[in-house]
Amino acid sequence: MLRSTLLASFLALTCAASASATVQTKEIAYKHGNIDCKGFLAWDDAIEGKRPGVLVVHEWWGLNDYARGRAKQLAADGYIAFAADIYGEGKHTDHPAEAREFATKIRSNVDDWVARAKEALEVLKAQPLCDASKLAAIGYCFGGSTALQLAYSGADIKCVATFHAALPTPTEQQAKQTKASILICHGAQDSFIPEETIQKFRKALDDAHVDWEMDYYAGTVHSFTVPGVDDKKIPGMAYNKKADERSWHRMHEFFNEHLKGPMPTPEL
Repeated sequence: MLRSTLLASFLALTCAASASATVQTKEIAYKHGNIDCKGFLAWDDAIEGKRPGVLVVHEWWGLNDYARGRAKQLAADGYIAFAADIYGEGKHTDHPAEAREFATKIRSNVDDWVARAKEALEVLKAQPLCDASKLAAIGYCFGGSTALQLAYSGADIKCVATFHAALPTPTEQQAKQTKASILICHGAQDSFIPEETIQKFRKALDDAHVDWEMDYYAGTVHSFTVPGVDDKKIPGMAYNKKADERSWHRMHEFFNEHLKGPMPTPEL
């Protein structure tokens, strides 16, 4: 009887320890000038030692539960992830007009825009569990263009992955100083990004010999990774489960190559 009781106690303790070894999160306060920012950090405490860091940049809605959820997914996949508060003060909205106003204000001053992204990156780099030699950035819509602007600044990041992002064309100097490899995950029917913009973006990167690739997803429009976006009833925005899953899988392959070393060449 005593043996059974001890065994039961041991199993209970083991299960409790296993349950606690999971994704942990916390809010981190930092500053942009006089603006108080509230970022969101996620990591898995079952993993020992340092691991690659990923900066997550929100859509034009601001730092909401969606961006936090992506950070938690990355943490569960073995990274330490920091969701930036680019707008500051934890500002977010569900109203398109207000979101447009927030994003337009930030985009109107590129130097300040980049500074906001760099400050968030520094917060990530400062985390004891972050391997600061292996950094990446991902972003959605407005967040994707933010991640690209960070790369254009010459930031010391290995790679950038964007999802249904605006594609700002870098200047010649910006393209030359880009160190990061770039993955663009794009809906083939995304009416928000004109084909002319895509071609200018591609040419600027090609002229500077930037390492980039672009994946198109058939039958897919803007915001394809965001469950529930259909409820907003915004023309040209719709969730696509297959494209969401494929693009996330492709991001992991991309990260494996650039953050964890090249994958072996398959035998023929």
